[in-house]
Amino acid sequence: MHPSEEALVIGRGTWLLAGAMTALCMVLIGPSAPGGAPAARPLPADAAQDVVPNRVMTWNICNPCGRSGHNLGRATEIATYAPQVVGLQEACVRDVEEIRNHLKHVYGLEYRVEYGTVLRNWGRCGGLPWRPGGYGQAILSAAPMTDRVNVEYPDGGSEDRGYMAVTTTVGGRSVRVFNTHLAQRRQEAVRAEQVRVLAAEVAEHDRAIVLGDFNAVPDAPELDVMWELAADTAPGCRPSPVGACEPTTDWHLKFDYVFLRGIAPLAHRVRPSAYSDHHVLHSDVDPI
Repeated sequence: MHPSEEALVIGRGTWLLAGAMTALCMVLIGPSAPGGAPAARPLPADAAQDVVPNRVMTWNICNPCGRSGHNLGRATEIATYAPQVVGLQEACVRDVEEIRNHLKHVYGLEYRVEYGTVLRNWGRCGGLPWRPGGYGQAILSAAPMTDRVNVEYPDGGSEDRGYMAVTTTVGGRSVRVFNTHLAQRRQEAVRAEQVRVLAAEVAEHDRAIVLGDFNAVPDAPELDVMWELAADTAPGCRPSPVGACEPTTDWHLKFDYVFLRGIAPLAHRVRPSAYSDHHVLHSDVDPI
């Protein structure tokens, strides 16, 4: 082949490779809005116009995990309700950072963040083998947060589990906010001990909100200690077979809770989401 023809073939091949890589990036990143931010997904007509100061939300965001484009969808869900405080479970640090960026640059909502990392997992959260991503709980708050604690339960069960807590402002009042994720199903004894550890700390506060995925239905015996301290924000939801407890998962069970201590519930909503097998659960409250 003549050198000029060879150069032409190589040049064409390089161009085709560059074009293919550009197309792949467009698939992975998605369409962009002016300024490089992802295109905003439209919010419902009744979406909150700004952060709702007395609204709290809990959401286990994994399963599916690590899907391209899901974090923009998750940010859209949060922006729709714009709670003052959001408790996330099964959260990778890099996912939370991406969600925060979308909330700020796409929807104009700025949240602070505190993490309750319980393990570092390269396979689950990415990163480098020697610097894997953090995984666990996270709290987003429109108001400043102080006095963060992060506690791993003595026995996590089949996977490390724990709780975190911060002091922040909800409804104009200072509130201690907890966020937890208990051991998986069929580990009742482990969860019972985890609840005892959590409840001992919650009991120290006259005004507290406990968010999280408890992996247990309302009448599970391991939740008895929590029910003695606080009430679920859902009207009528009690540890009783006749309690009106709306499911919060795709498998029609209530595992997710907003427990209130020294705080009155005002409104409650559960909404299925395409971005997790747990539903979005948010509540408006009145810190009395």
